[in-house]
Amino acid sequence: MNCNKLLLFFCFLIPVVLCAQTRPDKLTKVPNSRGTIEPLDNKSVNVEGEKPPITDYLIISQDRDTTFVDTTLNMKKEYKFNYLRQDNFELIPFANIGRPYNKLSRTYDLDRLEPRLGARARHDNYYEVEDVYDYYVPTPLTELYFKTAVNQGQQLDALFTTNLSPQYNFSISYKGMRSAGDYVNTLTSTGNFKFTSSYFTKDKRYRLRLHTTFQDQFNEENGGLTPEALEGFLNNDEDFDDRARLDPNLTNAESLLDGKRFYIDHDYEVLRNKDSASYYSARVYNKAYYEDKFYRFSQTSPNESLLGEVYRSGAIINTTDLEEGEIELGATFDHYLLGYFQAGLSRKKFNYGYSRRLNLEDQIIPNRILGEIYQFQGAFEKQIGKFDFKSAAGVNFAGDVEGQFVRASAGYEIFDSQLEAGIAVNNSSPDFNYLLFQSNYVNYNWFNDFDNVRTQELYFKAESEKYLDMELSLNTIQDQVFFEERLRLNAAMDTLGYDVRPAQAGSGITHLKVKLHKEHKLPWNFGMDHTVMYQNVSQSDNAINVPEFVTRNTLYYKNRFFKRALQLQTGITFKYFSSYFMDGYDPVLGEFYSQQREELGAFPLVDFFVNARIRQTRIFFKVEHANAPFGEQNYFSAPRHPYRDLTIRFGLVWNFFL
Repeated sequence: MNCNKLLLFFCFLIPVVLCAQTRPDKLTKVPNSRGTIEPLDNKSVNVEGEKPPITDYLIISQDRDTTFVDTTLNMKKEYKFNYLRQDNFELIPFANIGRPYNKLSRTYDLDRLEPRLGARARHDNYYEVEDVYDYYVPTPLTELYFKTAVNQGQQLDALFTTNLSPQYNFSISYKGMRSAGDYVNTLTSTGNFKFTSSYFTKDKRYRLRLHTTFQDQFNEENGGLTPEALEGFLNNDEDFDDRARLDPNLTNAESLLDGKRFYIDHDYEVLRNKDSASYYSARVYNKAYYEDKFYRFSQTSPNESLLGEVYRSGAIINTTDLEEGEIELGATFDHYLLGYFQAGLSRKKFNYGYSRRLNLEDQIIPNRILGEIYQFQGAFEKQIGKFDFKSAAGVNFAGDVEGQFVRASAGYEIFDSQLEAGIAVNNSSPDFNYLLFQSNYVNYNWFNDFDNVRTQELYFKAESEKYLDMELSLNTIQDQVFFEERLRLNAAMDTLGYDVRPAQAGSGITHLKVKLHKEHKLPWNFGMDHTVMYQNVSQSDNAINVPEFVTRNTLYYKNRFFKRALQLQTGITFKYFSSYFMDGYDPVLGEFYSQQREELGAFPLVDFFVNARIRQTRIFFKVEHANAPFGEQNYFSAPRHPYRDLTIRFGLVWNFFL
């Protein structure tokens, strides 16, 4: 990575910080999103006295929603113990870790107003602004995550955070992974570095937070198995039990997503009244960021049989880069009767493209898309009794890209249930790589003028420990853009093949999704956890392909041993999704594409797990895809890309509270 020197600097800094740190007798919690203060209990926190409760170790989102460190052991922790550290129920990973995740469902970013770089299949592990958290801790906190990889390698995610004073906190974290994989040319190596800092004055009028990220996602790209190797895999040929004997389509290809970002967000309270009977607060704020990232696909020599003709022989290096920056000024007003209001104006500049311009026989492909956008965004929130109303809107009122969004929701608490219903409308530009792309491969060059994608969503959510959790959403989409597989003729080699091109749907799409979840506690410390999802897509262009039915069911046993010092959780998980035209993966674009040649899916995935918790340490042991040796070898993550075989992996999450 480009942050080696920075990492070295902080390695020297942390010991100094630990030695020089002074701990106050009492800490005050960070202001919440309304600028109010949530004080600690009246008892003080003393270095040599009692240990602070874990609820005082706060995690703060970019929206200033606050939660605390959780060291419990439950099924949610089991589902999140993976490379992404999130529940991957709606995802299907590739055979090796750190590679793309195919989607078993679709979610829609309905707050987006501007195009992105593209290469979205490579962004699952890329930290966006909303993925960065701040912290507030009474004593230094360290969290270590470790998990074994596939074949050779390991994963590590390390976080250290501390408050140098009641007002100032910083955190430093690094997530690194290297995994060789079982198949030829599937090595992955990734790194995510984050540094955050937050501060507020003693009178709480001024608040500041900033972060810096350096990220790289490196993959060897093998293009899936050749037809001969694919036949050997499907026929369960013993000669290919060693997956390294299966020939890939690409043996000399690599891809890299690399990015760095600098972000600052600060505000000042210009007006306030802290009387509990008539509270109000007015703040002015400023946000700004700069981000520079690129996606690169490279080969030492081209593969025309798979990817088509090239303009010239020799090494291929396709680099797509994007520089963008934004500055926003605005104000918020929070009134105990009127509610919370926010309004802001921003200016964003972007510079996307390549270092060359192409003059083709039928069109000229420019090298850059440059422009700027002027935006207005606002929000309103109000709580009346048990009702919680939220709304937000944004519009590009000037500049080179059109876009707008509106969303509104209402929440209600009844008995032990949380209910929420909402509506959202979005009109935004396709990502840049749909509009402009260049490559030495002839069929990967285009300059399009697509219409904006218009999306409308109705949704309903319910969370209830007594009954069940439910998510229902209905999305309608006009002018959806997508990558599709098309038949091509390679005139030079006199062969037929397929390439991937951007397209825009000519008719509307309707996507219905219903997701249900329920955990049952059974006698004798047993339990069951069930999740089921139903989807229906109405379309004529095959732009969105998802399975109709996805389910995950877990039977587990959970108990304490050795005078309750050890908590044990063990069980079996069964996951299944119906067959469908699973999206293919294109390494040149770093994108998934729609295909209609091959239905995949309808294979079971069975995992055995044994998890344990000792104090603040959680230990995880899992046999993944345990049923692989006993059934047909028809399991795939994408066309030509088999899903992983039986794999035994283990790891831990360890929290230190100094």
